Amino acid sequence: MTNRTSLQKNLGIGLTLGVILLWLLGVIASGLVAQHEMNEVFDSALEETAQRILPLAVTDILNRETGTGNQRAPAMKDHDEYLTYLVRDDQGNLLLQSHDADPRVFGTLPGEGFSNTSTHRIYGASAVSDTIYIEVAEPLAHRREAALEAGLALLMPLIFLIPVSLLGVWWMVRLSLRKVVEFQQSIESRGAGDLSPVAGDRLPKEFEPIAVAVNRLLERLHRALEAERSFTANSAHELRTPLATALAKVQRLKTQVQSDQLKNNVAEIEEALRSLSMLSGKLLELAKAEGGGAISQSRHNLVPILAMIVADFEGQVPGRIILNLPESEVNSFLDPDAFAILVRNLIENALRHGSHKQPVEVSMVNDGTLRVCNGGNIVPPEQLALLRNRFARSKTDAAGSGLGLAIADAIATGAGLTLHLRSPATGRQDGFEAELNVAGAR
Repeated sequence: MTNRTSLQKNLGIGLTLGVILLWLLGVIASGLVAQHEMNEVFDSALEETAQRILPLAVTDILNRETGTGNQRAPAMKDHDEYLTYLVRDDQGNLLLQSHDADPRVFGTLPGEGFSNTSTHRIYGASAVSDTIYIEVAEPLAHRREAALEAGLALLMPLIFLIPVSLLGVWWMVRLSLRKVVEFQQSIESRGAGDLSPVAGDRLPKEFEPIAVAVNRLLERLHRALEAERSFTANSAHELRTPLATALAKVQRLKTQVQSDQLKNNVAEIEEALRSLSMLSGKLLELAKAEGGGAISQSRHNLVPILAMIVADFEGQVPGRIILNLPESEVNSFLDPDAFAILVRNLIENALRHGSHKQPVEVSMVNDGTLRVCNGGNIVPPEQLALLRNRFARSKTDAAGSGLGLAIADAIATGAGLTLHLRSPATGRQDGFEAELNVAGAR
């Protein structure tokens, strides 16, 4: 599998992050608007407070009997004051102040209008020909606290809305791409030999051309494979028949001639025809192995096929093969004909190039591992690496075309299997071994 992420995952993450980002931008914008509106309300409250207190303060100051000294407005009961005020004359002398006011917050001389200090927002107004001033102060921390509480009030719903949005986005994406995922799984799960059309009639509109293109490709591939198989079968028939006819005629001629020299010449022709017939058969097997017909559309039990092939060899070389079969079935998508060709070539290779004094061991276990082992000289590593190539042979005097292992390797590769070649054989000091797991065909 690759590291590429799926379309469903990309859409889910992208849409979720987009929704969250839009929510946060909305909260920030709402918070800024709320803060601006609250500042206007607070400024209006400062101005309104100053304008309501100033006439009362002027009346109180002008009606005093003991002069114009500072007086502190009494508090009805203890409480925190968010708004504090000072009443001063134009020289800055205190005339009246709220019970919790701190003169250090205000400037040295009073002024009119709005102003800011590092800690407070102040509004000033005057009366009696600018001789009496009132200044009302509000802590900026109070405004920041109010803005923070408003922002949190806007942000709190996101704690619930974000998970709901996440689940909603993922559910909608999964629902929208459900048919696409089913289409992907139907292609992924089918074996390599299944060339039937894929169902794409319920795909979203954007994916319909993909299904159509895939089905067209599968149809063309199916026709190409059928044509190749037909050609291989026809070629085998057309080649074997004249070769067999020629061989029969040569054998008949051999019985009719009297001259020893002529008999030897006819015998050489007979052997050449036999070699040509064997080579043509191997080449046709190689063409079939490389033609993509190694996989079938359904599973088959390969144990009876292996037993039948070994039984055929037993009739030719009695006692040379030791067969071990599994107790249960070994089912595989490997085409039965391709499996028969593969096993026959492995056994022929072992019989032809192995030691004639040692038996050939053919075994299959329950997990599908097929092993063909023979005794004989060790094949050097540099030669072992070349034995999969066409017409490649190790140093041996045995007859052969050099195509047996190439055919077996082509079938294994076409079925998605790996043919392991070892020399010496596993658990031995000599010999040669071929091993593959037929249950893994796909």
